Formats: sequence, structure tokens, C-alpha cells
Amino acid sequence: MLTTTTTRVLEPGEIDAALAVLDRDPVSNAFVAARVRVAGLDPWRLGGEMWGWYNGGRLESLCYAGANLVPVCATSEAARAFADRARRAGRRCSSIVGPAEATAELWSRLEPAWGPAREIRARQPLMATRTCPPDIPPDPLVRRIRKDEMEVIMPACVAMFTEEVGVSPLVGDGGLLYQARVAELVSAGRSFARVEDGRVIFKAEIGAATPGACQIQGVWVAPEYRGRGLSVTGMAAVLRYALREVAPVASLYVNDFNTAARAAYRRVGFQEIGSFMSVLF
Repeated sequence: MLTTTTTRVLEPGEIDAALAVLDRDPVSNAFVAARVRVAGLDPWRLGGEMWGWYNGGRLESLCYAGANLVPVCATSEAARAFADRARRAGRRCSSIVGPAEATAELWSRLEPAWGPAREIRARQPLMATRTCPPDIPPDPLVRRIRKDEMEVIMPACVAMFTEEVGVSPLVGDGGLLYQARVAELVSAGRSFARVEDGRVIFKAEIGAATPGACQIQGVWVAPEYRGRGLSVTGMAAVLRYALREVAPVASLYVNDFNTAARAAYRRVGFQEIGSFMSVLF
């Protein structure tokens, strides 16, 4: 007996089924799950479509198709189906990012049509923790950024993004979308920094948050202050807040070649639990 599989855009009324898939792995799926919990499945509010792969009428896998293409709990067969749909639609995303195996499957099938990529980061360790070592003192000068401090935090955010991604977030629309995202995190109380003489020395954000997990992002230390341990004590401060007030698990993913960052994250309790992959355009 043949099992029928289909791929289509989810309807807004399918949110419970979508959340059931996302909740299978709350750490890996934190980014997409956070968006769905806030915006639902309406493409306009979500900022993209949510594709579903159905096996015998049952929703098994998802793929968020917005500014990023993100596979969720995607089997090999589902990744192939999502790649077929993405190829027909044409590239509208700036990156493909997600669990390494599914992302690699997507890219292997999209590369002939979408390639070449600007950069491929094939292995980005996914790290998570439920605790922060008590022997790591949190930096007492790391605090929430206030809503009236956008001019203080933005230069550091732009510097971090440019250093990490390789292009400035100010190109294209002049940075309007990026500034809106930074403002959103500041307003939510999830942007943290150490500020000295009106300048950011260390910063990090809690970018995605669900009841099951949160994801720390945008960790950055001003270049002339690197090597002084500020990333360790700064992360300890952010992590304590995240675990106390946001979610029981904090996660992040990092480039495998960034040995200094990986060592700092391990120092504050993070352990590798998986691997992500990013394809940047």
C-alpha cells in the first residue's frame, strides 16, 4: 500500500498541529517556534509562509520560508519536497539555516538553481544549558538596554552583524528592518550590554523565546577589549537572567572555527547538543 505525501502552505487554523511539530525539539526549533507563537501562521504577520509536509494526511515536517529558509524536523524526504517547492518559487531568502542534516539536503538540491552561495558554514555547533556555574561571577555592569538608548546600542549591533555575516545590515533599505528588530528586542527587555562612557563594550540579546527554550544571539565584545574575559562574565549575567525569567533552557549556535567563543560558552555551562548549518547569499 502506497502512503500519500503532500506539501503545501499551512492554514492559520493548523497552528496546534504546527506547534506539535515544533515542540518535538524546542531547542533546535526555538527561532521558528517563537515566531509562530507570536504571529500565528498568517503569512503577513509571520513574515513568510509556513510549508508543511504531510505523510498520510499527518503533518510531519515544516519549513519556514521568509527572510530565511528554515527546515523544521525535516526528514530527508520532506527536505527534498521543500527543495522542490523552493526551487519553483525562486530564491527570496538571504540564507538557509537550520539543523545541519536537513539544511545540507536542501542546499544539495537547490545549489544548481540558487548557487553559488556567498558563504557556507557547514558545521555550527548548537549548544545549550540549564544551569550557569556558580563559580563564574556575572558582570555587574551588564544590564538591560533602555528604550531611550537605541543610539547607544545600534553601532555595536551593526558592527556585530557585519563582522558575523560579512555584509552590513544597513545595505538595501538603509537598515530600517534591522533597526526595527533591534528596537523590538530592546522594548521586550531582551537586549543586554555593558556600557562605558556611552559606548558598548559587551552586548548580547535573547533573540527567540518560548516556554520551552530561548536562544541567545548577537554576542559581541568591542575589539580592543577582547581577551579580557568580558565574554565569560557578560554571558554569565545574560544567562542567569535567561534561565531565571525566560525559559528553562538557553541555547545558541556558533561557528566551529570560533574557538575562543566556543571556549567561553563552555566555561559558563553550555554543551554541544547538535549541529546547525548556514548557507549565506
